[in-house]
Amino acid sequence: MNKIFIDGSAGTTGLNITERLKARADLKVSVLPENLRKDKYAREEELNNADAVILCLPDDAAIEAVSMIKNPSVKVIDTSTAHRVKSGWIYGFPEIQGYREKIAAANRVANCGCHASGFIALIFPLIKAGIVDKDALLSCFSLTGYTGGGKKMIAEYETDKPELYNAPRAYGLNQTHKHLPEMRTVCGLKNSPCFCPVVADFPRGMEVIVPVFAKEINGGINDIKECYKKAYGGKVVKFASEEENEFLSAGAYAGKDCMGVSVYGNEERILLTARFDNLGKGACGAAIQNLNLMLGVEETTGLVL
Repeated sequence: MNKIFIDGSAGTTGLNITERLKARADLKVSVLPENLRKDKYAREEELNNADAVILCLPDDAAIEAVSMIKNPSVKVIDTSTAHRVKSGWIYGFPEIQGYREKIAAANRVANCGCHASGFIALIFPLIKAGIVDKDALLSCFSLTGYTGGGKKMIAEYETDKPELYNAPRAYGLNQTHKHLPEMRTVCGLKNSPCFCPVVADFPRGMEVIVPVFAKEINGGINDIKECYKKAYGGKVVKFASEEENEFLSAGAYAGKDCMGVSVYGNEERILLTARFDNLGKGACGAAIQNLNLMLGVEETTGLVL
């Protein structure tokens, strides 16, 4: 039985992963009690005695945790931003070409960012197919539920929230959002997209939209659809052809670990869309999927599809 240590089990992502993995009979899940949660020696012992470690920590704490691991056989999944574009780490999105095998063979996997997951799912296969050029200037709009902001934001929305919180709020306005490096690097783009994330008053769900003009890409709407059909035929990420027409809900995949990729528009203006749960395929579900691959367990074990 594989022993899994979750470092940082008090946060939203850590709590969710802990609860879900403890329900599995094939894993022995370990977390530190509150009085030892920040004890360096207790953490170091757990980090080095586990078969796999899932880090649910801020960036600096995740970097520190990795430096404490001396046992070369310990497999690590980091859910923070710290290692997503670092050499020696595999990006944890199995559905993009060639990454499933890399993740299965890796000891260091950086879990993908929530917004980034949708953007990469939409753009990576189009880059590979030559439909979108690597020097393309892209834009991306992403609507997310407030649980993606962690405990502080959850408390703000679920207690006496200010009146302005009743309407969607755009953020990342300075165009330095922490997901931009992975969006650019993993897709092989020369330029970061112009990115507008928006948080709204609903708990779980995410809708990522990349608009493109047909005259600025190498193909049309049907070429994109065929590309997605070839790229996404699995249980977790799937091509979901026009599920809704007039309105597209960001909550369609709430509570699930899968992602639906769709294409809307016409022969001139095209909307590429990815919908999923910000805590599912955008965080916890992705970590569990990566863990399964690293342990040699059937990939969808414990996922809600």
